[in-house]
Amino acid sequence: MSVESKKTREACCSNLKLFLASLAFVYFSKAFGGAYMKSSITQIERRFDIPSSLIGVIDGSFEMGNLLVIAFVSYFGAKLHRPRLIGIGCVIMAFGSFLIALPHFFQGLYKYETSMSHSTSVNSTESVLPCLSNHSLAKADKMPDLATITACEKAAGSSLWIYVFLGNMLRGIGETPIMPLGVSYLDDFSREENTPFYLACIHTVGILGPMFGFMLGSYLAKIYVDIGSVDLDAVTINYKDSRWVGAWWLGFIVTGTLILLSSIPFWFLPKSLPKQGQEQSQSKSTELATVAEQENFMPDENQDHEEKPVSFKELAKDFVPSLRRLFKNNIYTLMILTYLVAVNGFIGMITFKPKFLEQIYGQSASKAIFLIGVLNLPAVALGIITGGFILKRFKLGIIGAARVSIAASVGSLCLLFIQVFINCDKAEVAGLTVSYQGAPQLSYNQQTLLSQCNMDCSCSMKQWDPVCAYNGITYASPCLAGCQTTTGKDVS
Repeated sequence: MSVESKKTREACCSNLKLFLASLAFVYFSKAFGGAYMKSSITQIERRFDIPSSLIGVIDGSFEMGNLLVIAFVSYFGAKLHRPRLIGIGCVIMAFGSFLIALPHFFQGLYKYETSMSHSTSVNSTESVLPCLSNHSLAKADKMPDLATITACEKAAGSSLWIYVFLGNMLRGIGETPIMPLGVSYLDDFSREENTPFYLACIHTVGILGPMFGFMLGSYLAKIYVDIGSVDLDAVTINYKDSRWVGAWWLGFIVTGTLILLSSIPFWFLPKSLPKQGQEQSQSKSTELATVAEQENFMPDENQDHEEKPVSFKELAKDFVPSLRRLFKNNIYTLMILTYLVAVNGFIGMITFKPKFLEQIYGQSASKAIFLIGVLNLPAVALGIITGGFILKRFKLGIIGAARVSIAASVGSLCLLFIQVFINCDKAEVAGLTVSYQGAPQLSYNQQTLLSQCNMDCSCSMKQWDPVCAYNGITYASPCLAGCQTTTGKDVS
């Protein structure tokens, strides 16, 4: 074996290993960014003051972008330079992550509603009079007119959420070529017996991504959103408060940078490689062909067998018939529908479960995100390992695998149904869930917030600044609790 053929085989092997390591890193990065997006949903909803229905659309924009191009990229991309297409996809994903973080720098400082904001001093400890009955001059000065109230109500929500929507859609578009083109490239140029092992390595590394994503989300949820722009000592709420917003934008800068770095190796990989294990035979055939050409035994044979490049028009002409043939396969169609239902349930749960834990069980956003990562992701890894062991141990075929899948699905459904009966007692809030005398309350309107102790205080009915009393009842604000004075720091 010549030195030249040995060097060729080593170069091809190193290129394949470089692609394998790069693809594993990309799988980790995209899973890392996707998990962080899920963990920051409640922070984004609170920061932009948007309803849950809209935040669902924003979260679904990733799949919208993916669906727009997945069929075209998978079909046409296999005929093009696949590593570079993956690199382009990573750059698009990184740009989408940076675009999501962009509104933070345009939106201004976050202002949460508190009774301390009615003080005339700034960032100082001050005694405030929540009840306005004894100082009519202050009442005249502080009570806004109808036009001001209307303007404030219109400015409550922010239209900058459109950047988050578009950025998440770009993330979906950028992720499109990674899996189909990466797996096909690996399958084409690796040994048949090595491909399952390579894919297992990639998915194992990819599973770590969501774990680190949720950990980052939990950590940043404890950091105030305007860190670096405000004096944190002047912030009168902490991360356990329902009005708290964490530094959600910082995580998208981190994930975007990581994805951008993961794109670098793909720009230096070749369009194709020799099949793994065939480099030696290929190098020998090349040497024989060279000798034959020198002796005029095979002057034009290679030219006759060269493949003609297929035009884009011919590829496009065969696209629709190929798609039609694919969906005529009943098993493939059934698998698509099954996957659709399974992913729909899992994505819905992992997106809104943190908010559910916050509102139903009174957990902080940081702890809710941490619990989602700690409880769900190891369970996914355990399910994959256990499923593989059962199939191998009992030598189950396709029918056996389907039965295991159905049994697991029914078991998980039963466990999820148990959650309907697990809940915490409702918080006793005067005028909302109980009366001011502590009796259970069946209905709510603005008048139920008023009582004899606060009737003449001109309290706001829309202010939420809860205070706890010695009798175990929570009041919506110090004014509604009948407080004469409050002391604290103003952050207006």
